[in-house]
Amino acid sequence: MPASQEKRLTTFAWRSLLRLGFRLLYNELAFTYDAVSAVVSLGQWSTWQRAALPHLNARPGDPVLELAHGTGRLAIDLRRAGYRLTALDLSRAMGHIAGRRLGRWGWRPSLVRARAQALPFPAERFAAVVSTFPAEFIADPRTLGEISRVLIPGGRLVIVLGGLLTGGDPAARSLELAYRVTGQRGPWPVVLEARLAAAGFAARMFSEPLPRSVVIVCVAEKPRSAP
Repeated sequence: MPASQEKRLTTFAWRSLLRLGFRLLYNELAFTYDAVSAVVSLGQWSTWQRAALPHLNARPGDPVLELAHGTGRLAIDLRRAGYRLTALDLSRAMGHIAGRRLGRWGWRPSLVRARAQALPFPAERFAAVVSTFPAEFIADPRTLGEISRVLIPGGRLVIVLGGLLTGGDPAARSLELAYRVTGQRGPWPVVLEARLAAAGFAARMFSEPLPRSVVIVCVAEKPRSAP
């Protein structure tokens, strides 16, 4: 077998294994998600998520949609910021966990179980859409088309794509090595910027430095009027 073909097969096998692991983590093993995310980020997961907040360009009281809300930690920050939050996830298990978490704060959360590729909301409903550490669904043209549909003109999609550990301690170096070995520091299978442009968004990607890490953020804005 040629070396190039063997490399492609190995990459495919790793990606398939990772997809299986993520599927279990989001569903059957959702109760372990917070612990796992704390370990792999050295406790910085929520800090990475909050990096999205300054870029929403929304005012308190504005309706905001969170895609793939997970265990509801960012939802708490969004509610504290005063947004009228709707949070969506396909995982029933994540919906239960997030609902209990928000309920402990006395909030009656608007949690929706649906696919991002078919959002059950009217057009121009939200001032901003946010998603942190999403799976590949976020680059699906159907997802981006739906996000564009439900955003108001000039509304923003903010995506936290990942965090890079920059501390020089052994734990940070070991985790970054593990990320590289498992292919999680390589490029996405598709070019997200190209997909966003095709969906009509004006997008920019940037790295935001934090004390012990760097978070990768994408900010995409829907045009205010049709060209």
